[in-house]
Amino acid sequence: WWAGSWARAAGQEVWVPQGARRSLPELYYHFEYTECDSSGSRWRVAVPNPSVECSGLPDPVRGKECTFSCASGEYLEMKNQVCSKCAEGTYSLGSGIKFDEWDELPAGFSNVATFMDTALGSSEGKADSCNNSSWTPRGNYIESNRDDCTVSLIYAVHLKKSGSVFFEYQYIDNNIFFEFFIQNDQCKEMESTADKWVKLTDNGEWGSHSVTLKSGSNILYWRTTGILMGSKVVKPVLVKNITIEGVAYTSECFACKPGTFSDKPGASGCQVCPRDTYSEKGAKECTRCKEEMYYAEEGSSACVERPPCTSKDFFQIHTPCDKEGKTQIMYKWIEPKICREDLPDALTLPPSGERQDCPPCNPGFYNNASSSCTPCPPGTFSDGTQECKACPAGTEPALGFEYKWWNILPGNMKTSCFNVGNSKCDGMNGWEVAGDHIQSGAGGSDNDYLILSLHIPGFRPPTSVTGATGSELGRITFIFETICSADCVLYFMADVNRKNTNVVESWEKSKERQSYTHIISKNASFTFTWAFQRINEGQDSRQFINDMAKIYSITVTNAVDGVASSCRACALGSEQSGSSCVPCPPGHYIEKETSQCMECPANTFLSIHQVYGMEACIPCGPGSKSTKDHSACFSDCLVSYVRDNQSLNYNFSNLSQVGSLMSGPSFTSRGTKFFHFFNISLCGNEGKKMAICTDNITDVTLKDMVAESEDFSNFVGAFVCQSTIIPSDSKGFRTALALQSNSLADRFLGATVETVLENISIKADMFPPSPSKIPDVHFFYKSSTVTTSCENGRATVVTMRCNPHKPDQGELSVPSSCPAGTCDGCTFYFLWESAEACPLCTEQDYHEIEGACKKGFQETLYVWNEPKHCIKGVPLPEKRTSTCETVDFWLKVGAGVGAFTAVLLIALTCYFWKKNQKLEYKYSKLVMTTNSKECELPAADSCAIMEGEDNEEEIVYSNKQSLLGKLKSLATKEKEDNFESVQLKSSRSQNI
Repeated sequence: WWAGSWARAAGQEVWVPQGARRSLPELYYHFEYTECDSSGSRWRVAVPNPSVECSGLPDPVRGKECTFSCASGEYLEMKNQVCSKCAEGTYSLGSGIKFDEWDELPAGFSNVATFMDTALGSSEGKADSCNNSSWTPRGNYIESNRDDCTVSLIYAVHLKKSGSVFFEYQYIDNNIFFEFFIQNDQCKEMESTADKWVKLTDNGEWGSHSVTLKSGSNILYWRTTGILMGSKVVKPVLVKNITIEGVAYTSECFACKPGTFSDKPGASGCQVCPRDTYSEKGAKECTRCKEEMYYAEEGSSACVERPPCTSKDFFQIHTPCDKEGKTQIMYKWIEPKICREDLPDALTLPPSGERQDCPPCNPGFYNNASSSCTPCPPGTFSDGTQECKACPAGTEPALGFEYKWWNILPGNMKTSCFNVGNSKCDGMNGWEVAGDHIQSGAGGSDNDYLILSLHIPGFRPPTSVTGATGSELGRITFIFETICSADCVLYFMADVNRKNTNVVESWEKSKERQSYTHIISKNASFTFTWAFQRINEGQDSRQFINDMAKIYSITVTNAVDGVASSCRACALGSEQSGSSCVPCPPGHYIEKETSQCMECPANTFLSIHQVYGMEACIPCGPGSKSTKDHSACFSDCLVSYVRDNQSLNYNFSNLSQVGSLMSGPSFTSRGTKFFHFFNISLCGNEGKKMAICTDNITDVTLKDMVAESEDFSNFVGAFVCQSTIIPSDSKGFRTALALQSNSLADRFLGATVETVLENISIKADMFPPSPSKIPDVHFFYKSSTVTTSCENGRATVVTMRCNPHKPDQGELSVPSSCPAGTCDGCTFYFLWESAEACPLCTEQDYHEIEGACKKGFQETLYVWNEPKHCIKGVPLPEKRTSTCETVDFWLKVGAGVGAFTAVLLIALTCYFWKKNQKLEYKYSKLVMTTNSKECELPAADSCAIMEGEDNEEEIVYSNKQSLLGKLKSLATKEKEDNFESVQLKSSRSQNI
């Protein structure tokens, strides 16, 4: 006893006798294994417990091999190095660990939040804005962030041997990116990129994801990034039951979490406590709540006092109709009943049994003097108020479903309730019938999903148009409204062949009574689902029970196994078989007079809504032609236009390949950079839409997308489609990501130089004016997809402009005033400039130039008019050479005659000029003499002939002038007009 030592335990000095050191190991130290050496061996050593100071620890001993592990339900007892069974109230996975309690973040997990958008720079303000963004524990699961920050949930584990990680999750919103990846000590992330991207799940359903882990250190990342394109808040990702296999050993068992128990040794898991019982952590059994005072939901950790009953704790239903055509209004408590009626101010259940007239049967059903409605037999119809009648000769039933009276739930519809975090509403009816409508039920709490589903085994067109390949096989239309005081949401979803469910449309908060139509273009099995949720928060409250969704009617056309409320005309066979209907070949309509099948005229397509009469064949638009089966119109890329008696022919075949355009960048309110990406298939392939858009493209190749298009839920094929692209540098991803893919054009309307077609117009100032005088050609498209913002569907106009300076594919652009390609979100405009958009060349696009005649030959060249605004078409003619006569001799003769004539003219000019001068001189002298003061004629000697003058007496005057006289008169005429006429008194003049 005296041979001992002092040891410090829990802050106190304790005397430990020498013989007692090895008998109290749990107080002073515990055992651990060392790291494995190169031979795969390790040692068991004793390690002092925290806050304990002691000496004389046991000597190390050789431990189990590094790959040793116990079976599930067992743990490794380190003192003796043997596997022992877990005690009651605990469990073990053997070589694994499990995280199923999320009241707080378990040890070893960490949160890292960043704003990884580098588009606008990494400002401190953005980094600070993500400090409060994290994964949040919610009891049974952990919830991701709801903003556009990038948040990673991280856990590091060291494996002695290869193992795996498994977890369950809910991922319903594609506006948040969810990726799971691993970094190991080989600096590798994942073996395959397919393991990295987590698939979307259906509303209210848990998916599972597992990945193989390599031995050594592994860091696990659950990373989410929200993409806020508008004011809509993203739905968070939920994760639970994270299980890691491959841990070499576990030295202790895990206690069962509150609300669960384990009543047998060696358990590999814990059981959930039933309703009205509870348990604390590590319980061997569940404890029942005190009756009438407290209650507990399934898996509760404590009992809750029952509140007084209110109007939110019961609901009313209508009983099936009796033989008298009456229904009773019944009131029922919401199960499980958690309220008390014996407390002050508590309400009691209203009396049931009030009788009311039953609504009529739905169209296609009839009441056969019973309390239920029965579908009409094949070949008959009814409006629901009368007995079923056979369709007249030459007609067939218009099959489908029309539900507008809600006394009982139709046979092909189901309703349920689901909650992500608990099972309160399991087994409840999510929706209740209410006469003229069906409405969402009470549920167990405000965050329940109230589910209503309708199953249609398939769609087919009317018998007379069997084989048609039109874009519409049927449609579903429903009238609804939502009445909400909180942030409720109504989802409308479609499941194809029970593979995956996609959200078609959703409505938030209160919505007035309205109609919505969804087009069915694929013959497959469909399940349509309406899911209503009052609030999307992780709290089990019941404050907004009066918030509800109402559906007044649901109509489905061309449904397989449907019923008929009316009949429609059908084609009769050549046999005289009365009312026997036969299917018309594709592209044939029913001739009214003979009820026979007639093929639609050329360049028309058959309407899917009407096959009776010639008017069922709808003419194709300008610049288009019909397919062989008259199911649609398409463009062959050839367009003609007559202008000023000149025909312009365009051939856009070289632009028929898919053109792409990336517009932007644009930024969200938080500064996240994104682009609008468009794919345009100008002409398609005889009506086949070639443009492809898809979500989460990552490393998936186009070839893989086409091969898996039938099963790829986010795959879009159209003439024009759009995706939103998040660049790799915007959110820290290694590849660009695509989301919100949708079709902008799935039907070709026509191609024309006119700016209006089928109420779709393009403004003159939408694009800058064309530098050439060649008219633009506009391709018009329409989308059959109807949204709440585009009641008439989307439309697209692609303007083709001739630009010789942009060869090959040219350049695509959007209006400067609408950088997203649209100003209203419904009509999209694109400008495609290319030399290939110029018209084909004709004879009027070139001219000829004639050369000189050389050695008897002359060349004629042909050149294009400048500027050239045409391509291909008529080729430029080759150089032409023709014979011609030489002209050298005649040129010499002409030159000689010309020279002689010129000399003669010069001589005559000089002669007449000289004569004119003499005459002027004489005339001047006469004028001067006449105006003298003596007014006498000059002396006789002054009238003598001067030297060098001609003798005028010899001039002979005659009435007819000679040629020389005429020339003289012409030469002196102008001079004579400049002087006055003076009468000369002389004997000579009188004699003349």
